[in-house]
Amino acid sequence: MRKFARIAAVCALGLGVIGWSASFASAQQVDVMAGGGTLLSSSQVTATQDQPALAEKGSPYPSVGGDIILYRRYGLNFEGAWKWKQGVYPGYDQNYRPILMDVNALFQPRLGKKFGADLMVGVGAESVRFYPAYSGTCDYASCSNFISSTHFMEHLGGGLRYYFYHRLFVRPEVHYYHIQNNLEFYSNNIVRAGATVGYTFGKR
Repeated sequence: MRKFARIAAVCALGLGVIGWSASFASAQQVDVMAGGGTLLSSSQVTATQDQPALAEKGSPYPSVGGDIILYRRYGLNFEGAWKWKQGVYPGYDQNYRPILMDVNALFQPRLGKKFGADLMVGVGAESVRFYPAYSGTCDYASCSNFISSTHFMEHLGGGLRYYFYHRLFVRPEVHYYHIQNNLEFYSNNIVRAGATVGYTFGKR
């Protein structure tokens, strides 16, 4: 059964790579980006039995991403952001690090010769990694020094890009995430604000 699952996973990965290659080949435009920002979220002073007081906010959050314009100004966007430095989870002998990943439908209108917008909506997942004080967990194949808690999320974001040098651009941006059952933190709603620097390949 495990052998079959591995074969199926390899086949699915192969089909995904083929699909990605075909999309890349037919793309009118491809952008790659890297940047950073911070998280904003509500918090309360005291914890309850069902909800911790810890707010998911602050700290530098580096990010990487890319998009493909497939038809006119419409395409797909992929992004990931993570907490730069591990935080200390109050009341437990362990550190933590949230990782946010999403895939989006993208609309990229031009607003002028050097200006444009990125408007995106999609879904993704938040993986909160906990790093226990002990060595970690192992199975028959590998060991890990963290335990993950993963939650489905919806994403809505936008940014204004400015081409400051040929195909290089900077993009101030805001992202809203609604995280399902985000029980490790006080709120299911967080905002990531920041900026990215990117490069455009192909027609723009």
